[in-house]
Amino acid sequence: MKRDTLKSLTWDEENSQLVLIDQRKLPHKLEYFICDNYEDVAFAIEDMVVRGAPAIGISAAYGMALAEIGGEDIEKAYNRLKNTRPTAVNLFWALDRCMRAYRDRRSILSEAKLIHREDMEACRRIGEIGESIIEDGDTVLTHCNAGALATSAYGTALGVIRFAHYRGKSINVVVDETRPRLQGAKLTSFELKYEGIPVKIITDSTAGFLMSRGMIDKVIVGADRILKDYTVFNKIGTYSLAVLAKYHNIPFYVAAPTSTFDFKSSIEDVTIEERDEREVLYIEGKRIAPEGVGAYNYGFDITPFELITGIITERGIIYNENDNRGNSF
Repeated sequence: MKRDTLKSLTWDEENSQLVLIDQRKLPHKLEYFICDNYEDVAFAIEDMVVRGAPAIGISAAYGMALAEIGGEDIEKAYNRLKNTRPTAVNLFWALDRCMRAYRDRRSILSEAKLIHREDMEACRRIGEIGESIIEDGDTVLTHCNAGALATSAYGTALGVIRFAHYRGKSINVVVDETRPRLQGAKLTSFELKYEGIPVKIITDSTAGFLMSRGMIDKVIVGADRILKDYTVFNKIGTYSLAVLAKYHNIPFYVAAPTSTFDFKSSIEDVTIEERDEREVLYIEGKRIAPEGVGAYNYGFDITPFELITGIITERGIIYNENDNRGNSF
């Protein structure tokens, strides 16, 4: 089986296994994590072997398929996988689709494959549609990793950047390191270097300074959940960037497939994941804070639509009519 370095996950048909790039090891090692059953998938999601809302959803779907193949309790697998991460809506959306397939006596594996193919097409379309907002010569700031490693292919925010590059636009990318797991420094820079797109890494606290010096033209980020009023839940630090971009009159875009939209929930319904404080207190196993000092480690924050220029989806761009930044109107 050919394993492309920019495919976060593949389904091994011959061995009935889900094969994940172990993103904990990047960028220094390209290793694979093999899932033989749904418990393996649950661990992979919880421990961030696989991460990114679309990739989590697809992986969970294949986890359900593994339960089906193994003759295991489908309801038990559904509940186990549902409780792996609380914020990204693609997880629940994909699991519910698989459960409907099961109850309709359809193949869960076929449904998982369909979800996988649909995400690939959605990411391609997001890139094709979104690249129009990037001008030749732009420097684009992005946060965390919303690339191929977070999806089935191309990525969302990075999909937009990729397609601008594919179409010959000269662009530069600045990426926040994204503490505490450093997905920007480790993963986004890895993808952009692979594509030959110029990239520089900054500490999370540097963005405002660069904006004040006119060194950022656009901000593009991904999303883990978008509500019906277009409130965006995304990696912690997104809200801060949106506030800074608004102050400095820099267009701020979110890129996400429609599977990331949650039209049922209100803000109060959404659980903001608070992860183990050790992710903040330690770097690569070495404690950086004094003993006895704790940490807040929220995984996500909330950005209101009033701070967003537009949301790029596979069906088009949802513009904020009250936002007059940039040349989008």
